[in-house]
Amino acid sequence: MSNTKAYERPILSELRAFCMQHPSVVQALIGPRQVGKTTLAKQLIDKLPFLSVYASADAPIPPGPEWIETQWSLAASRSTSEQQPVLLVLDEIQKVSGWSEVIKRLWDANMPRRADIRLLILGSSSLLLQSGLSESMSGRFFLHRCPHWSYSECRTAFDWSLDQWLYFGGYPGSAEFAGHQDHWKRYVTDSLIETVLARDVLQLQVVRKPALLRHLFLLSAAYPAQILSFNKMLGQLQDAGNTTTLSHYLELLESAFLVSGLPVFAKGQIRKRAGSPKLILWNNALISALSTETFAGLRGNSSMWGRLVENAVGAYLLNALSPTAFSISHWRHAGHEVDFVVQRGNTIWAIEVKSGTANKASGLHHFRQRYPESRCLVIGGNGIPLDTFFETPPTTLLDTTS
Repeated sequence: MSNTKAYERPILSELRAFCMQHPSVVQALIGPRQVGKTTLAKQLIDKLPFLSVYASADAPIPPGPEWIETQWSLAASRSTSEQQPVLLVLDEIQKVSGWSEVIKRLWDANMPRRADIRLLILGSSSLLLQSGLSESMSGRFFLHRCPHWSYSECRTAFDWSLDQWLYFGGYPGSAEFAGHQDHWKRYVTDSLIETVLARDVLQLQVVRKPALLRHLFLLSAAYPAQILSFNKMLGQLQDAGNTTTLSHYLELLESAFLVSGLPVFAKGQIRKRAGSPKLILWNNALISALSTETFAGLRGNSSMWGRLVENAVGAYLLNALSPTAFSISHWRHAGHEVDFVVQRGNTIWAIEVKSGTANKASGLHHFRQRYPESRCLVIGGNGIPLDTFFETPPTTLLDTTS
């Protein structure tokens, strides 16, 4: 097994280039917990010919705004005294109350550039980080996305097969426990899932029914790649709530890169959470760790394995496609279904996954009848082989069908 600290993710070269070429904007790196954002930042420090200051706000009691001012002053003094750029890395910045206003004030006060500070901020809550950037930092930042690890990355770093990646998912820190499945399940549950829920969702958001949010996450993990109405979800959950609360909590889980409820596709309509969402976990490890089945048990059950494959396809699309450019949904009409519908502008792709799910009729023909301008992709079966799909950036596959 490779050393994950030595492995360099493809995004590292992009970050280095931006820090070198675009000193006038803040670099923001957003992504899930435990996918290597901190490791990436420290590798970047080693790659740049700059001095550096690194600090993290990830503590049980988050620091106040003065913490940012202190780190900024330290970086500014080093830049001034050494007469060279300083890379200032602020990790888990969304934990600091009012962080965006403080950054904006310090950044603007430094213009023209009295001290050459190249600022990189990291965060694991898309809702909090992006809202702070858009509200206070408009025109001052460039957003980089650091997704869960892909099949290609796990194959290179850990020598995993496709089946191993489909089961164990893309959390690099859990890879060393893959040889002992009980330990792996405990690690993912305690160190990843519980930490994200406690620190990135419940600690930072107003959640009036925390038990309901937890149960909603567990329900999602039990029904991966399945379509559930909010009313059906309420029937499965013990906590009192309503469909509006569930929809909001699903958005919070999405902001922490845990679960997305893909909406029903409707051409020409603004994306909304109406209808029955299709539940997609952003990392298959979240499913396998909470399942009572072993790797061999899941692999031997064609229906359950099919759900795992279909979820992995959806998660790969969510991780790889920018939400500002692409929308991802599903389609169902009169008993016919299309697993995923990807739209960019006026271009529509209908995607069917042939994963071994029993009694699953393809809806591509009916979808094309309603939307004749759409393009179709079949993944698995007689379509694009699964390993080819997961090794190829989705944008490349979609471009070839345009």
